[in-house]
Amino acid sequence: MKGGIRYHPEVNPDEVNALAQLMTWKSVVADIPYGGAKGGIGCTLRDLSTSELERLTRVFTQKIHDLIGTHTDVLAPDMGTNSQTMAWILDEYSKFHGHSPAVVTGKPIDLGGSLGREAATGRGVVFATEALLAEYGKSIEGLTFEIQRFGNVGSWVAKIFHEKSGKVIALSNITGAVKNPNGIDIPALIQFKESTGSLYNFPGGESMNPNELLVHECDVLVPCALGGVLNKENATHVKAKYIIEATNHPTDPEADEILSKKGVIILPDIYANAGGVIVSYFEWVQQNIQGFMWEEEQVNKELKKYMTKAFKNIKSMCQTHECNLWMGAFTLGLNQVARATLLRGWEA
Repeated sequence: MKGGIRYHPEVNPDEVNALAQLMTWKSVVADIPYGGAKGGIGCTLRDLSTSELERLTRVFTQKIHDLIGTHTDVLAPDMGTNSQTMAWILDEYSKFHGHSPAVVTGKPIDLGGSLGREAATGRGVVFATEALLAEYGKSIEGLTFEIQRFGNVGSWVAKIFHEKSGKVIALSNITGAVKNPNGIDIPALIQFKESTGSLYNFPGGESMNPNELLVHECDVLVPCALGGVLNKENATHVKAKYIIEATNHPTDPEADEILSKKGVIILPDIYANAGGVIVSYFEWVQQNIQGFMWEEEQVNKELKKYMTKAFKNIKSMCQTHECNLWMGAFTLGLNQVARATLLRGWEA
């Protein structure tokens, strides 16, 4: 099994179960040999010091160390966790089972992590966007993009879109939102955020209501925050032509129906944000189990290959069943899991 550990005040068993299921379909769509898993702790990061976070993580690992393992349940970063969290988990787990770098992915490079893993989810989103746009004879260059939540994923998406001459015209995070119809200077914004901790008063754009970003006019909208941000209340006002689901289930079922009727193309989360788990797979099998490190160029090359292949498989399913991308992706995932289940003799 494979999945992330989430530290967020809204973590609860229902959310964790839902996200674990999404991880199952995501792994199948990406064509990597994992089942889905998820975990988390309900906490508010800003209320905890670094030492408190470390103690929390180590005690959590002590409680689950006999449930996780190199060939059972492999952990990874998610919202509120990072490579440092994985380092603490690895160290605590190793106290019970000996040094086991493959028990977590998304680790620091010094502990057997993969080059390119930090950017993997965001880079995968960009590869997915390129595959989708190519279907309509378009490319990133010259299109306008808006990114909700300028965190790890969103910042990498913005940076790579900017490098590919895409025009990022609006961004938001928990401190606010900024817009510039002529395009935001992403390197300058990253530097400003690192120095101030906020997007507020960024000189290269003007402030906007973060909720306005979701319904602001653009070619491509990329939600990178929590689930359910697109709903029946705001879906009718969405002006984007394409929505790239860079986070898990950002579009609720009612919004999905409204947007589909409007002709908005939605690239589903179980494909669009699969870059993280794909590179986690590379880290696990290639660099930890086999002990052979890849250069970042090789990691990115293989990631693009997997993302391109997955999109072709989804499109093939869409053509076979005459359905949209969301249904095509889930049909692909469900069909493969069903076949594997039958082959193992688990039919009713």
